[in-house]
Amino acid sequence: MDNLPKGTLVNLKDLSIEEIIEILDTAEEFLAGKRVDLSDKLVANLFFEPSTRTRYSFEAAESRLGCQVLSFAKEASSMLKGESFYDTVKTFSQYVDAIIIRHSEDNYYEELIGKIPVPLINGGDGCGNHPTQSLLDLLTIRQEFGKFEGLKIVIVGDISHSRVAHTNTEVMRRLGMEVFLSAPPEFQDDEEDYVDLDEIIGEVDIVMLLRIQFERHQDKLNMSMEEYHRRYGLTLERYEKMQDHAIIMHPAPVNRGLEIDDSLVECEKSRIFKQMKNGMYIRMAVLYRALTKGDENDSY
Repeated sequence: MDNLPKGTLVNLKDLSIEEIIEILDTAEEFLAGKRVDLSDKLVANLFFEPSTRTRYSFEAAESRLGCQVLSFAKEASSMLKGESFYDTVKTFSQYVDAIIIRHSEDNYYEELIGKIPVPLINGGDGCGNHPTQSLLDLLTIRQEFGKFEGLKIVIVGDISHSRVAHTNTEVMRRLGMEVFLSAPPEFQDDEEDYVDLDEIIGEVDIVMLLRIQFERHQDKLNMSMEEYHRRYGLTLERYEKMQDHAIIMHPAPVNRGLEIDDSLVECEKSRIFKQMKNGMYIRMAVLYRALTKGDENDSY
């Protein structure tokens, strides 16, 4: 995106395939033991909505890179006195070398374009984008299959409210994957076609379940939790229909017994906790890119 500092990552659409692969390769280097010292860098974590995996994997990544960290708490900030989101971010940008933001508003970063002097990393915006989650998903898939081209994935659940689904659908198709979507009518986006989970589950390489995000829509799910699990969840019966080599993914947090049978969360095919671990290495790579991009002696 124009008018943002080098190393900024707000949307994967802004990155070429080559840039995406470079981030995955850097994450693999960190996984293999690559060490760097960024103790002269200061990073701000601005989380305006609750988060466990994204927030704390960023903190773990920052710690492993040696960065110093400022963590934001809205309830202890001048936002309670009426300070705007923009002024809050602009204030932090005067102190730090990079800013990570998680916010409930779609495309919150648009009002910051051209006005914030340090790289921004999007930790998730509303129902729109979650670039580091998609990158960790891609890393997990590449570790499993060694490629993207020709793989088939079905993404199941709350598609319309899922920034994970929106980001993954775009980037996976760009990488040559075939993406199928399955969801109840109330969770569908109008511009997409949808498939019956039972008809496709035996054909795909990856089954990705999505959390039902009750906090993101006003009406409750138009069926009981038991009915949702029966019609759209990964039940034991559906698990038996999966191909031998197929894997299970979920961005988490997991509603056990709703999106996926409790006994399958840590089963042989599940890569859910591997995704979480990969999240730290992806966020190390993204931070490394943001904090060193443009350095004269750096490959970035």
